[in-house]
Amino acid sequence: MDSNTTSSPEAHEIDMPLAHSRIAIHDPAIVEDNGVYYIFGTHRRCARSTDMVHWERFENNLSCNPYSVLGDIWQAWPKQPENPDLLGNTWAPDVIWNPTMNKWCMYMSVNGHEFRSVIVLLVADRLDGDWRYVGPVVYSGFTPDNVDATDVPRVLGEEAHGDLARYQSLKDTRINAIDAAPIICEHGEMWMSVGSWFGGIWMIKLDPTTGLRDYGMVYPLRKDSSDPYYGVKIAGGYWNSGEGSYFVRKNGWWYLFMSYGWLGRAGGYQIRLFRSRHLLGPYVDQFGNPAISNGEIPDNHEKGTGIRLTSSILWDGGPSTLEDVEVSQGHNSVLRRRSDGRLFLTYHTRFAERFHSGDDEDYETHVRELLPTEDGWLAAAPYAYQGAVATPPHCDGTNDMTQTLCGEYDIVLHDPHTYFNGKRNADGTYYGINTPQTVTLHADGRVTSGGAVDFFDTPEANLPRSTDGPVSRGSWRLLGATPAGVRCCASDMEITIDGVTYTGVFAQLPRELDGRQTLVFTAIGGNQALWGARHNHQFHVKHQPAPTPDQS
Repeated sequence: MDSNTTSSPEAHEIDMPLAHSRIAIHDPAIVEDNGVYYIFGTHRRCARSTDMVHWERFENNLSCNPYSVLGDIWQAWPKQPENPDLLGNTWAPDVIWNPTMNKWCMYMSVNGHEFRSVIVLLVADRLDGDWRYVGPVVYSGFTPDNVDATDVPRVLGEEAHGDLARYQSLKDTRINAIDAAPIICEHGEMWMSVGSWFGGIWMIKLDPTTGLRDYGMVYPLRKDSSDPYYGVKIAGGYWNSGEGSYFVRKNGWWYLFMSYGWLGRAGGYQIRLFRSRHLLGPYVDQFGNPAISNGEIPDNHEKGTGIRLTSSILWDGGPSTLEDVEVSQGHNSVLRRRSDGRLFLTYHTRFAERFHSGDDEDYETHVRELLPTEDGWLAAAPYAYQGAVATPPHCDGTNDMTQTLCGEYDIVLHDPHTYFNGKRNADGTYYGINTPQTVTLHADGRVTSGGAVDFFDTPEANLPRSTDGPVSRGSWRLLGATPAGVRCCASDMEITIDGVTYTGVFAQLPRELDGRQTLVFTAIGGNQALWGARHNHQFHVKHQPAPTPDQS
């Protein structure tokens, strides 16, 4: 949920028709119970599905009558003349099963003006409700004049009645108490991250017996590292964009997902990835860049820190019209499916040309599978989830997998330095929408683009001066085994394109456009993600002409 807005865009009704079985839930948190999948989001919207493809909305006491559940805490802290209505100020819940309490625990932000917000705990026996209010977990926006209305004095002691200067500094620890992400770690401890732009993302320990803050945990005051009230610093700070943190553990790594940019259609919202061996960090990207900022980085959503997992693309089998091109993708959660342990990325997105004049906030909730790479990263599937998981490719009548995998591919690079901003290039195409390049993967390990080119001395003479082969772009190989001798999956691969080496996986996956099974790969290298899809026909993208100035 973006801290720059006081009232969420979800206050607007969605007039555009959604794709079949899609839902419009902002800041989606996905969770599973007994083979049913649930998504909870901003403004108490919720939906369920039995297949993560076909979704239906449902209601409970929280969605129908929030004042009966949250009215007291709303009156006690966030309500102000600048935002007198609770309905538009319930943001970005996350839900986790607490085995100690034997309850489902929902952590939700009740948001106020000038960051006067609070994360609260709600509990339920069933995911479809009803929900019961338990209490506040962490506050923001407090000053010396109002701090006694919070739990800050209980945590800080005498310091709570000082100047509290660092909590008013947008480059220090002034955060908004939004975007809670509860976690139960491998040791059974319970933690929760909180925060957004400005002062960064922080993590506090919870008491699993109550689901509330563990008041016995003490954090030292260390700049850009820890704070007595907000706990351990995980990411961001110094006014840099960054919100919607989410954590998942896989193969000995903790992965931190967070969103850079602003959530509007042309705001550059995007998912960046970091990892650490420990829940409390430090989190770094593929180049070792820390998730924690050490200074102000203007427009950090155009910079190279953090692996960008997805971007705006227009290509065969996926989004093939501008109305379907995803822009402003972010505020994700991740589901580990109980039946098979597979990971699924859930996020909201807006679209290049699905918006109304004066209101660009039409959006949908999308799901993609996450595929582990041999070097320990998580790569997003090139096509959105259609009900079938990515499967290893099968040899085409031969035992030579290399022969099966070679051929022409469309590739898309998720460049962290560009984003859709609603503006047009000179040729009428949108800036920041990627279109594919075509490369050929050869059985001998070469990667080329283009065909053989003949050069002639004169236009009149049919005499070749020379014949050059296709342009060399790099190489590719199946990994087979790691240098340590560990056998990789048969579909693990490495590809070098234009001097950058990516590690990834081949898979068969149904296309979004028509459900046809297609050979794809997804890979990460050079701190960026690369997608490829083999094609059997030429794909032509028709761009609209540039609009007149009054249409921009």
